[in-house]
Amino acid sequence: MKRNEDTDVVETDAVSGHVADWAELTYECLTNILSRLTFEHRWRGPMLVCKGWLIACKDPSLNKRFDLDTQFDSVIESPRWWTPDFERKIDSMLLSVITFSDGSLTEIRTQHCSDLSVTFAAERCSNLQVLSIKSCRNVTDASMAQIAYKCAKLKELDISYCFEISHESLVMMGRNCPNLRVLKRNQMNWLDASEHVGIVPDDYLNTCPQDGDLEAGAIGKYMPNLVHLELRFSKMSAKGLVSICEGCLNLEYLNLSGCANLTSRDIVKATLGLKNLKEIKKPNFYIPRSVFHTERYGHWRLYDERFQTDIFRI
Repeated sequence: MKRNEDTDVVETDAVSGHVADWAELTYECLTNILSRLTFEHRWRGPMLVCKGWLIACKDPSLNKRFDLDTQFDSVIESPRWWTPDFERKIDSMLLSVITFSDGSLTEIRTQHCSDLSVTFAAERCSNLQVLSIKSCRNVTDASMAQIAYKCAKLKELDISYCFEISHESLVMMGRNCPNLRVLKRNQMNWLDASEHVGIVPDDYLNTCPQDGDLEAGAIGKYMPNLVHLELRFSKMSAKGLVSICEGCLNLEYLNLSGCANLTSRDIVKATLGLKNLKEIKKPNFYIPRSVFHTERYGHWRLYDERFQTDIFRI
């Protein structure tokens, strides 16, 4: 049996004994096969086989999407995700895919990246339409400004649990990205922080944005074309919700779960003018005002589920 020294990839037919050398595949055929694999499968398998397959995996047509969300969602959150080393690994992967894409990347879905990779995406991916970067402790207004100025085709933005991003980024995104239809700006459960303790660093939990009305005002004023809006555990008041409902008249979906400063009456009154609204998620608990102001943290147990730890494998 002769083995190709370049690729070391051979296969024997069990019946005829014929040896098939995968190295003989044309580049077009190989990229067609690789396109049928998921992002994770390409990175964990074919890219490691040989130089020829690695080159094929770098083809721009295979790098139009960078999606690690499915991987994050398939395992239980780990404290290791919040370490600098893990952040560097995510940045490294994203930087590579951006380079491979040669400007064709249109969708980024990941967590725990930093300004480094987000700024690079802004510089190289002018056709970006989806940016989902949840739980990024080192993504700031600086990189979001670059996205706003250089990625005007953006349609979907998810900056949930990114506490270093302020309302100023929402203003810039609204002003420069007229096609924005989906915004997800969810916060962590500050009413019962026990679900995050031991996983999310305490110093980061304490930086949770406090003025939800500023963010709500920016959304209402600068994002009139939104159809999908998620603001779970926002600290906005009725005033902030009114700003959103008066400015975003095309809303079809609105998630206000965990917004403890809003009453049912506030929500009903503010959303009366949203004629296209199809679904709304309301706060599903009652908190007496006297208790809310005196014992904000620690004694509510609103959910039975608790995050545990596991290892995210890359």
